[in-house]
Amino acid sequence: MAAELADSEPAIKSFYSPEILSQLDIRKIPQHVAIIMDGNRRWARQLGHPPMFGHWQGAETLSEVVRAASELGVRTVTVFAFSTENWFRPETEVEALMGIFETYLTRKKEAMVRDGIRLRAIGDLSKLPEAIQLAFCDTAKATERCSKINLVLAMNYGGRDEIRRAMQSILSLYQKQQLPDGNITEELISGLLDTAPFGDPELLIRTSGELRISNFLNWQISYAEIYTSDVLWPDFTPKQLFNAVLAYQKRTKRRGT
Repeated sequence: MAAELADSEPAIKSFYSPEILSQLDIRKIPQHVAIIMDGNRRWARQLGHPPMFGHWQGAETLSEVVRAASELGVRTVTVFAFSTENWFRPETEVEALMGIFETYLTRKKEAMVRDGIRLRAIGDLSKLPEAIQLAFCDTAKATERCSKINLVLAMNYGGRDEIRRAMQSILSLYQKQQLPDGNITEELISGLLDTAPFGDPELLIRTSGELRISNFLNWQISYAEIYTSDVLWPDFTPKQLFNAVLAYQKRTKRRGT
């Protein structure tokens, strides 16, 4: 049995009633939400299916969650799609994941344009297969004028690798004598990270009950609120996203006080 990504998606629908939305303070919606989409393989295994079945379903879940986030007023959703460590998975699984990425980028392009989703990416995409790089560039170009929400795919991404690349950029600036007084500030480092155009996430969501950040946005989540859910990613719904945002709003956020 194999799952497939839908070639098209239904017209935009409302995920939340006015009564539900009234529970939120629209002034305190996290503008940048990061998600570690964990549990695809376990979800498939529980149903007696191969891992790829879970990854296909996880891709469909992503589409729905991004549209729901847009309805809540979130401006950017950054998801951990493929880490630098994922290359160590079985070769057949890696190849299948690459196929899912290419299919997702191609088949979801029109829906992204329709829904106002602007596609972007972080990570070192140069290591990905050429077909995926081309598919990404095509969809990113098609959605570049979309303005409702940014969907940022972390692909071949690792938090430590991102910081390493930023340090290399700082070294290059120094060698070119473009680093005033040799002063390295937090603002300088942040501006050289992949996420510079989007800012740091205020909320990090991890599914499947795991309690670690797994080398994801190590620098950026220093002050993010962390929300964990026992739900496996393919079963994560707009309702669970709402619950995460509601929990975020109920917390008292402090920075050194």
